[in-house]
Amino acid sequence: MKVLHLVKTSDGAGWALRQMKELVKSGVEVHVAMPGNGFWMPEYISAGITVHEMNFSLKHIYTSCKQLRKIVKEVSPDIIHSHFVLTTLIMRLALRNDSRPRIFQVPGPLHLENWFFRNLDIYIARKNDFWVGSCKWTNKRYAASGVSGDRIFLSYYGGELKKMASRKPEIPHKIRTELNLGKDAIIIGMVAYMYAPKRYLGQTRGLKGHEDFIDAIAIVSAKYPQVYGVCIGGAWGNARKYERQVIDYARKKTDQVYFMGTRTDVPDLYSDMFCVVHPSLSENLGGAGESLTLGVPTIATDTGGFPDIVIDGETGILVPAHSPKAIAGAIIDFIEGKYDLKKMSQQGIRLMTETFDLQHTTSSLIKIYNQLIR
Repeated sequence: MKVLHLVKTSDGAGWALRQMKELVKSGVEVHVAMPGNGFWMPEYISAGITVHEMNFSLKHIYTSCKQLRKIVKEVSPDIIHSHFVLTTLIMRLALRNDSRPRIFQVPGPLHLENWFFRNLDIYIARKNDFWVGSCKWTNKRYAASGVSGDRIFLSYYGGELKKMASRKPEIPHKIRTELNLGKDAIIIGMVAYMYAPKRYLGQTRGLKGHEDFIDAIAIVSAKYPQVYGVCIGGAWGNARKYERQVIDYARKKTDQVYFMGTRTDVPDLYSDMFCVVHPSLSENLGGAGESLTLGVPTIATDTGGFPDIVIDGETGILVPAHSPKAIAGAIIDFIEGKYDLKKMSQQGIRLMTETFDLQHTTSSLIKIYNQLIR
């Protein structure tokens, strides 16, 4: 089986790379069309993935379409697998007369939350286009928009979760040491890059909900002064201005929130956290999969794919999006012992390692490939 993947960046999308590496291990011949010279490029090559350099650009869409048609003709794949809205748009425009099956594995629900982009996605699809949602919300949204069930599949982007769950921190208490926080400090973590609001989608706060996290910490620390919020993850892309705005916002609200910037040792930092909050306003599975796998008590908003893994009251707690008060209430419930956090953490680890490990999710994807090719 030969599959051509379409990825708009060679600097990000590690989740797509992990999936492709596992496909190679499973005997699939994997090709990828993507920009060259990115951070992950050596990883693609060393994994045995054939890279075809091209740029996906709306500004230069004629050139992008021409490049893609040339690659498809050269590779002659059995199936084409797109991972982004942009790559999907160019795939459908460039290959209008190509009849082989094409899938759009939807990495997140953001574009589906806007009527224009949602309808554009569906309108430009042809009969050989299929959707693979990476959370249940995505599939329900497509079905509600009139896409027939035989064109919608579910396959999560997995990770090496069994390996992650058994990992021990190389250097314990990093957060306490770096921030000079005493042993009595209760550290509430948030791990996410800072994405500036998308004004054209009507957003006024950042996509990951940093402002809501700051507001919640301000509420909780007023009752429990030993509570500190710690944000890990700096600006994504060109969001430096927004990062400064978030830090300034925190300074005005409370002196109990710290910012540690972008880190490469995040798994070590989790061990210092009493719990983790994922206050995203739009999300797929996000960082909740990581915190659950590492056994850290998890609070997440009830948006997108979070409910697939944060089972309310079992593996974690779900709260409404845009509600700092609800986030604060959940943190206080954790502090005051309303839940058996040890049991909750164990159930989270079990769910992630049994259902969302990379081998399991890749196996489900290969079944989809085979079904569509037949």
